Formats: sequence, C-alpha cells, structure tokens
Amino acid sequence: MTRWFVGIMFTILLFGCTHTNVLSGSSPPDAFVMINEKKYETVLGTYCWNSFGESTCVDTVGPVELLSAHEPIKVKPGDIVTFTMDYDPMPNEIYVVQYHNDAEQEVEVTNHQFQVPDEQGVYYYSYGVWWMDEHHEHLSHGDAFYNFVLEVK
Repeated sequence: MTRWFVGIMFTILLFGCTHTNVLSGSSPPDAFVMINEKKYETVLGTYCWNSFGESTCVDTVGPVELLSAHEPIKVKPGDIVTFTMDYDPMPNEIYVVQYHNDAEQEVEVTNHQFQVPDEQGVYYYSYGVWWMDEHHEHLSHGDAFYNFVLEVK
C-alpha cells in the first residue's frame, strides 16, 4: 500500500510540476519579414532566453548600429510588411519601433503586419517579442529584438 501511495504521489509531483511553457533551443528562433511575397531575414539583437532551466541574456547595440553594414530592403510607399516565425509557441506580446532621421516612434501592428511609410528614405526597425507566461502576468520565458532596415523609394 505504501509503495502504491508513493508511486502515485511521485507521478502527481512529476506531472503536476512539469512546466508547459518550456522554450526549445539555446537561443530565440529566426524571424523573418515578408514583403511582396519575398521572405527576408532579420538580425537578432538583444535577447534573454530561458530553455530547460538555462537562462541566457545577450545585449547588443541598437538597430542603426547593428545594421550599419546591411543593405536595406528596397520597398515602395504603402507596401505591407508581415512578420513570420516558424516556432511554437509563438510570442504573445510584440512591440515595433521605427528609427528615422534621429527620431523613434512606435509602429502600430495589426495581425503581424504594418504598412511602410509613404515618405522616401531609410527606416530602421526593431521588432520586439516576448513569450509571456500564461498564468503569471509578469513572468517572461524569453524575449528577443529582431532588426531590419527598409529603404522606401
């Protein structure tokens, strides 16, 4: 009887404490932007990643400095940019910032998409994502900032 009870308690403890929000991989997944049915890579910047009890945080320079050697993606005014990521679970919080002419502003994103500005020029973007815990409001399992640069012509 005691063995049976200990076995049941061990099973409850094992499965009851299993964390369902475990992120896989040793770093955040790749993220892409789709523009006019073409897929472009982003550049991973600052991130914190918690996977199977191992936490890693990496701090980088901002998007303008990080992308200084990258060729901008050529776009037209009004083009639609769509964020994609082949990863499960998907991040459940996002925040996008645009940097242009020494100014920064938040970009409104709807259904993982935003519209390219109408004004010509070079625009840097930081796409911040968070994998927040579903049960604990202020607990993040990981975050990442993906960066890319557009040239509106």
